[in-house]
Amino acid sequence: INTHEGGTHMDGFKQAITRTINEYARNKGLLKEKDPNLSGDDAREGLAAIVSVKLHDPQFEGQTKTKLGNTEIRPLVQTAVTKGLAEFLEENPAPAKRIVSKATQALKAREAARKAREKVRETKGLMDGFSLPGKLADCSSRKPEESEVFIVEGDSAGGSAKQARDRKYQAILPLRGKILNVERAGQSRALSSDTISSLITAIGTNIGEDFNADKARYHRIIIMTDADVDGAHIRCLLLTFFYRYMPELINRGYVYIAQPPIFGLKKKNSKSAQIERYIYDESALSSILAEYDDPGKFDVQRYKGLGEMDPEQLWETTMEPATRTLLQVSIDDAAEAERVVSELMGDLVEPRKEFIQRHARDVRFLDI
Repeated sequence: INTHEGGTHMDGFKQAITRTINEYARNKGLLKEKDPNLSGDDAREGLAAIVSVKLHDPQFEGQTKTKLGNTEIRPLVQTAVTKGLAEFLEENPAPAKRIVSKATQALKAREAARKAREKVRETKGLMDGFSLPGKLADCSSRKPEESEVFIVEGDSAGGSAKQARDRKYQAILPLRGKILNVERAGQSRALSSDTISSLITAIGTNIGEDFNADKARYHRIIIMTDADVDGAHIRCLLLTFFYRYMPELINRGYVYIAQPPIFGLKKKNSKSAQIERYIYDESALSSILAEYDDPGKFDVQRYKGLGEMDPEQLWETTMEPATRTLLQVSIDDAAEAERVVSELMGDLVEPRKEFIQRHARDVRFLDI
């Protein structure tokens, strides 16, 4: 009978693991006197196990038989596991040290995550008092359904965007510092990042068990990065963050990707700085130039950074609702999305290498 809710046999198993590892760590000086004991979750970090018991008169809690209730089985399992694990740890000091090290790392990560969550809550409290995080230039509207925030990298792009925006309903959040790959960094490190904390606080939903999509301060969260390989990398990092920590915002259709132009066509020798035409697709450049009788009379300006455009150009091409193009982020296949994020953003190099080799021939334009 699969008692997936646990029961007395699991209680005995867990208690034995926790107590034995703590005693071993104390006796060997791996845990100092001032250090707190490892919790059960710390001690079992990374552990996969099957606990199977046989008894004559099994008793279960409830009618579904998903949780064992026999009290006499707890000390039996605890004694057996304690004896076996204690012997293993004593006879195998190298693996034992690694087990304790993994548990203490879990303890530190848990404590760091707790402090980071408190920091986010405190910052959120400041938000409730109208104190804005980082360099967020908020909009005047307090109606989420009409408000939008542009997430941009750095002060240069942020400066142009702040000048270009409609202050009534458009907010600008320039991100400072390195954006972490949260797929590798783990929650505690991610939450200790000022950049990630500012992002969480500005959006207003919090994360984890405190996440509430109804508290989103903007119903359009627009990732606006440079039109080069660095911008694409930052976009991937931000999408990974939203996928891992705020997937409901994607499900609700709140997350978008801005489409700044890649090229601008300007007449040669013209005294006017006016751009004749903007091009948003690199593959379309040749065909668009071919539309003109004399394509040689145009200078082609390549926009690699948002800061290369003046505020009027940025507004006209990328931020003005009447003329811009936004790509709405959606998850059509959850399993495939999970595979791709894990494969491309995770720790393992080999799957990423295989992906690149598999799709290398599909790449026509590579800006490096």
